[in-house]
Amino acid sequence: MMNRPIRVLVAKIGLDGHDRGAKVIATALRDAGMEVIYTGLRQTPEMVVQAAIQEDVDVIGVSILSGAHISVFKKLKDLLAQQNVEDILITGGGIIPESDIEALQQMGIGKLFTPGAHTSEISTYIQNWVSENRSF
Repeated sequence: MMNRPIRVLVAKIGLDGHDRGAKVIATALRDAGMEVIYTGLRQTPEMVVQAAIQEDVDVIGVSILSGAHISVFKKLKDLLAQQNVEDILITGGGIIPESDIEALQQMGIGKLFTPGAHTSEISTYIQNWVSENRSF
């Protein structure tokens, strides 16, 4: 049993201004009992990592439609490693080709969700990952 709600930071990185999906996911995760911090539009990877550390999150969820998913996820992973933070799940979704999903998962990025994924699948994945990888 966890002593507090799972904390998830939902981020939109870069110039992509389409945040409807991120807001839908944020609401679904809140409805699933998680504490959600939404950083808003046009964030940098540095801003997201700083917020994640300050907010003591368990998960960073990135919504990305811009096509920059490889560089964005790699940068997040590298920035967390520079801060010696290796116990935050990086996950997300958007328009990401299957071949890129495989490459990102080989880099250590969590499950990635494409359009049409059910919100319950996303919340269940996060709950399972946190229960297996975090203790609080």
